[in-house]
Amino acid sequence: MSAEAKLNELGIELPPAPKPVGVYKPIVVVGNMAYLSGHGPLDHKKTLVTGRLGLDMDVEAGYDAARLTGLGMLATLQSHLGSLDKVKRLVKLLGLVRCTDGFDQQPAVINGCSELFRDVFGEDAGVAARSALGTNALPGGIAVEIEAIFEIQE
Repeated sequence: MSAEAKLNELGIELPPAPKPVGVYKPIVVVGNMAYLSGHGPLDHKKTLVTGRLGLDMDVEAGYDAARLTGLGMLATLQSHLGSLDKVKRLVKLLGLVRCTDGFDQQPAVINGCSELFRDVFGEDAGVAARSALGTNALPGGIAVEIEAIFEIQE
């Protein structure tokens, strides 16, 4: 099943692609590789989800923030490529989680994005190499920031 058809089957409506808030491009395509800049969690009201895991956010709230971030990343891909069906596979995912020193469940948080990509692109094409890291600060106090590399059709 195509990624676009899978979105419809899952009842997922993508938000508008987020606009850059600095001097960078949200996506850069080189040959058959698409590099997505770090995206943050933007809710349906276009408000950034802020907080610190282990302090004022639990794993479930972090998971939801990572899923929102994944939706924004899919919107960026779709906007730039014209269709998610041009994605061959996710190659690498890097997730940063704003958290307390003692918080150690970063992978469970980033699963919010990873599981979304798996559901949209399939078990093989949607699951990639991944790192999930904790950090003490992210821009604007956002809970997570995620970047990715995709192989696409040229």
